[in-house]
Amino acid sequence: MAYASADDMIFGNSPNPVKAGLDLEIGAGYTTPEVNYAPRPEAGETKEKLVKEYERITRDIMERMVQVGFPAVVLETEHVQQMTNNPTWGGEVANAQKAIMEDYHDEYGIKCALRHTPGDIREDRDYLQLRGEKYNTLMESFEEVASNGADLLSIETMGGKEVFDRAILRNDVPGMLFAIGCLGTMDMEYIWQDIAKVAKKNNVVAAGDTDCAQANTAMFIAGGLLDKNLAHTLAIIARAISAPRTLAAYEAGAVGPGKDCGYENTIVKSIAGVPIAQEGKSSTCAHSDVMGNLVMQCCDLWSNESVEYHGEFGGTTVQCWSESLAYDCALMNVSLQTGQSKNLRDMMVLSDKYRDPQGYILAYDNAYKVGEAIVKDSDDIYLRAKNAAVECVNLLENADPKLQMTRFEKNALADASEALAGLTDDSDKFLSDSLEQYKKEVKVFRPENYGL
Repeated sequence: MAYASADDMIFGNSPNPVKAGLDLEIGAGYTTPEVNYAPRPEAGETKEKLVKEYERITRDIMERMVQVGFPAVVLETEHVQQMTNNPTWGGEVANAQKAIMEDYHDEYGIKCALRHTPGDIREDRDYLQLRGEKYNTLMESFEEVASNGADLLSIETMGGKEVFDRAILRNDVPGMLFAIGCLGTMDMEYIWQDIAKVAKKNNVVAAGDTDCAQANTAMFIAGGLLDKNLAHTLAIIARAISAPRTLAAYEAGAVGPGKDCGYENTIVKSIAGVPIAQEGKSSTCAHSDVMGNLVMQCCDLWSNESVEYHGEFGGTTVQCWSESLAYDCALMNVSLQTGQSKNLRDMMVLSDKYRDPQGYILAYDNAYKVGEAIVKDSDDIYLRAKNAAVECVNLLENADPKLQMTRFEKNALADASEALAGLTDDSDKFLSDSLEQYKKEVKVFRPENYGL
């Protein structure tokens, strides 16, 4: 574990801070807003239109930050598919953005960095194609953005999703464990070694990943308190399993900051001590969740997830949301400066902790316990994922009475507990049995995607 106790975990501070971009240090005693955005659909018609759109976005954000007097900002460009499938498009966008950021840094002294997140294009019409031609195109995209101005490299990988999609619709906890904890981790180990090489070659930062494709899918299917499509207890079990999968990026050479939509990042930070981005109450432009304050607890970057670029009453969308994020960070930063940070952190946590099983487990004290369970078998991708799931279930079964769960949630939790209790501790047997089972049950599952 990177911390002696859970109480040592706090926003704006990481045992392993990361220097990036133009005078920015992430996790070094202050939080920074990370603004995420999407171009309007018509901007993707040509490369020239797309570059111009990102120039407008970048200039709008930098101008607003300086106008209101904020000292630092990170911009994240999550690629539209044209930018990754045509690597030079992404490279030209990165180059144009960085030139604008350098101008503002030179004139006003604002600290800033640019994150680029190529899309995981490794699929064809019917199957994931994690290795082969599309992998080569993806790596070329990373090379283009890294050599043209991007400071931080990230991706949201999809390994394991073909099995997970079947498992989550059937409340199949062993299937979730195989998909996220085993297949997802195998893919992470494979791809992040190469991303780290690109970063090292270009003297930029291999940042981090997120289990958006699986754990976030579970969270969104689970929905809000009125929804019954998926138990929230199952969604948080999926999230716990995702932590060792996301951890694999750092084991393969990433150094942080982790990606914003990785709600598992507090668990990962407890183990690896890397800085993390998070999103919550200030990402309602993109989605709702049930723990919007709580997830600020340990963030180093604070993000809005994404917003389409267009006009609002207060300016363009990126101006409005960047300002909201920056004010959140200003509050966190002054609490750090005045010795009130733990009080603020705990108020954030308590405002959401008992609203839902997901917030309860991701609260830093319980997230730390899940982290401790993971490191008991840190070298075994199956056992550490299983440990995370078991600890998550144990915490919910023995939860504070303030956390009230419906019969629907409790029944799903009991079923998951029974399924986990029936699993072997023999990793080879679990992998062999799962491989045989899901090759039969999931027609689009191709073991060769994972070197199996």
